Amino acid sequence: MLRLKGENMNLLSIENISKSYSEKTLLNNISLGINEGDKIGIIGINGVGKSTLLKIVAGVEQPDAGRMIKANSLRIEYLSQNPYFDGDATVLEQVFKGESALMKLIREYEKAIKDPHTSTDKLMKLNSDMDRLQAWSLESEAKTVLTKLGVTDFEAKTSTLSGGQRKRIALAAALISPSDLLILDEPTNHLDNTTIDWLEEYLNKRKGALLMITHDRYFLDRVINEIVELDRGSLYLYKGNYNDFIEKKLERDEREISSERKRQGLLKKELEWIRRGAKARTTKQKARIDRFEKLNEQTVDIDDSKMEISVASSRLGKKVIEIEHVSKAFGDKTVINDLSYIVLRNDRVGVIGPNGSGKSTLINIIAGKLQVDSGAMDIGETVKIGLFSQESYHMNESLRVIEYIKEGAELLTTAEGEKISASQMLERFLFEPAVQWTPISKLSGGEKRRLHLLRVLMEAPNVLLLDEPTNDLDIETLTILEDYIEGFPGAVIAVSHDRYFLDKMADKIFSFEGEGRIVKYTGNYSDYKQFSDAERQTTSQQIDKKISDEGKEVIERSKDRPLKFTFKEQKEFENIDSVIADLETKIQELDSSISAAAADYVLLQKLMAEKDETEKQLEQQMDRWIYLNDLAERIEKAKS
Repeated sequence: MLRLKGENMNLLSIENISKSYSEKTLLNNISLGINEGDKIGIIGINGVGKSTLLKIVAGVEQPDAGRMIKANSLRIEYLSQNPYFDGDATVLEQVFKGESALMKLIREYEKAIKDPHTSTDKLMKLNSDMDRLQAWSLESEAKTVLTKLGVTDFEAKTSTLSGGQRKRIALAAALISPSDLLILDEPTNHLDNTTIDWLEEYLNKRKGALLMITHDRYFLDRVINEIVELDRGSLYLYKGNYNDFIEKKLERDEREISSERKRQGLLKKELEWIRRGAKARTTKQKARIDRFEKLNEQTVDIDDSKMEISVASSRLGKKVIEIEHVSKAFGDKTVINDLSYIVLRNDRVGVIGPNGSGKSTLINIIAGKLQVDSGAMDIGETVKIGLFSQESYHMNESLRVIEYIKEGAELLTTAEGEKISASQMLERFLFEPAVQWTPISKLSGGEKRRLHLLRVLMEAPNVLLLDEPTNDLDIETLTILEDYIEGFPGAVIAVSHDRYFLDKMADKIFSFEGEGRIVKYTGNYSDYKQFSDAERQTTSQQIDKKISDEGKEVIERSKDRPLKFTFKEQKEFENIDSVIADLETKIQELDSSISAAAADYVLLQKLMAEKDETEKQLEQQMDRWIYLNDLAERIEKAKS
């Protein structure tokens, strides 16, 4: 399918693609064109075929039918959910694993400089090739991107790293590899909120087309300009961002419902005519009966099986959970230091912070899975905790879907008092009867997460602990979960990196800010971000300085004394312009040194740290310059 968009060139088109696995049709005769400048987000419920579509576009899998047309010399870079890693490779070697001439050159250069037997002539040749292909800047960018993604040990073996760290290395490799079409499958999983903010900005600045699967609705709103929805084998294309998609999706659903109602009306009329005893003797009568049969065969595929979660919870008393001076450390790393908090009956707490800072530890302590080092956890007698964790290792994957749910409960009572069987609840969670007898091992990662969520809710908890609930859950499931939380008559504490989810569910934010320090903010994530950004502009050091220096000087300058500089301020005022100029010059010199040190990662790290410190000094001096110049103006006015 070729789409014309001004002068933007068509990069790739798939035409009439179909793909099935066993008896399940994922893609049914779909077509899509990707042009220069397109930034396309793919959405749909888990298991609908989103990742399969990406693999076909990337050339990793072949369709059962249809064809793909690509522009000449099209460069595609693909990040899968489960990228391959060479356990013996270092972080940098893994990043440069690509097969382009540029990547091969960088790998050869890295190998040569580590080999003491490399000849001078070969090094000179490689240096010349690196200059010609501008590979130095790519190597420098790789180290910068890795650092932004929280990976700083470039020589670490990938086999020693966690799954989340390896996924970030794979993301860095995809981002820095020159490509015309970048394909990303769930890039925000395993990233913290700050890193997601950075990635959003990076992709907005990046040139080239983008095709990605993400359930991050702020990403879809701020980065994407087209949305592809996969729904029961069909593809629907919406121009615009997530907000535009919601509006147009509602319009499409209304049209389909209207069309189905008209068809049902015609069916009723035809059925009434046939029931009146008409004899199929004449050509006219046969034609009417044929028309009825054709109408009866037509189906408008309307999905009425939307998830509904109106599950009754257990009664919750006045006392919920009291956290009293709790501390927890692993070795010499303190993750929670002297935390006290009383959980209220209707609390909605969002927990944020960098990866590895201790967020999951807090959830596991509250759930009773971890013991505290000091302090106490006092849990009310009526509290029944429902824990939705990141891991699904506790699921017996040999069980069938319905067997797993029945382990939690055979019947469930809704908030309205209706009794619902395990099978009916599974249908509400989009597990059709045929799927319910499928072994869990055959489900997709997202389907397992959805099943795990249902199991937690089937046990009717009155306190919900959600550890990264947005990972691998599709947008439809997330929307229903958010709606459920809104009406849930108990406390909810959720660890999440999904900014949209936190904005909808949270009225308090617990921010892990390092060394076990947890700061509590009132409001949702956007409120926290606004306050946090403003707070960073005025550091605690600057506040202390204003109190100790400027505050004392204001007290000393009573109304009956003339306004004037102190001796210290006068000297500072005379020299501050040159101090600022020197700092700006130093930053320029550091930028040049950073570019030149691209091949020396140890020196590069040192220079980047020095630049960060110099920029902080410059910011402090600029604040001081504003204060001193304002004071100078007031002194001049006081003289006149």
